[in-house]
Amino acid sequence: MATSLFRTSTRTALRFGASATPKGLSGMTFARGKATLPDLSYDYGALEPSISGKIMELHHKAHHQTYVNNYNAAVEQIQEAQAKNDIAAQIALKPAINFNGGGHLNHTLFWENLAPKNAGGGEPPSGALATAINNTYGSLDEFKNKMNTALAGIQGSGWAWLVKDKNTGQIGIRTYANQDPVVGQFTPLLGIDAWEHAYYLQYQNRKAEYFKAIWEVINWKAVEKRFA
Repeated sequence: MATSLFRTSTRTALRFGASATPKGLSGMTFARGKATLPDLSYDYGALEPSISGKIMELHHKAHHQTYVNNYNAAVEQIQEAQAKNDIAAQIALKPAINFNGGGHLNHTLFWENLAPKNAGGGEPPSGALATAINNTYGSLDEFKNKMNTALAGIQGSGWAWLVKDKNTGQIGIRTYANQDPVVGQFTPLLGIDAWEHAYYLQYQNRKAEYFKAIWEVINWKAVEKRFA
């Protein structure tokens, strides 16, 4: 739902500005704050050879920027529909808000999931998160295997996420189609993009190689902070 899409459950996805938070669809108001493309904390080529610099540049500057642009355009259209009290038009824009807003939130989290090896990328998790993974999956390697199996099972485009249940505190793996974001009952901890644009230039149809290689640059420190 568009209402829950922009809940600020993580500090990493707040590039919309506080004034841009939807208040519901049919009675909602959108302020003038705009989504913006977040800067990366590393160079495009810093994740090589796991992820090529060309993929990172296109993924960030082209794909993510498109989600930002389209989300902002949809917000402007909703504002115009609100001014006309055109509820039908506002409802019709809901898919664009969900898809492009979700794409923005998912990718903002995704960039923080990653780190060059010389900045800790690939180093295993520690503390409470490591304990939770071991208790739930038996080992980190077994968790990776199950996550990769979930990724491989996505039909079409989507994401696989390690999430935390807000009610029980338990962790689990969930898949989401297209750009649907993790909202509601679950907190997103670690997401891996299974869209072709995330890997095809480098791995072509060998997406299983991409799923294996990305663990070498996962930023578990960021995941630990979300878990805590």
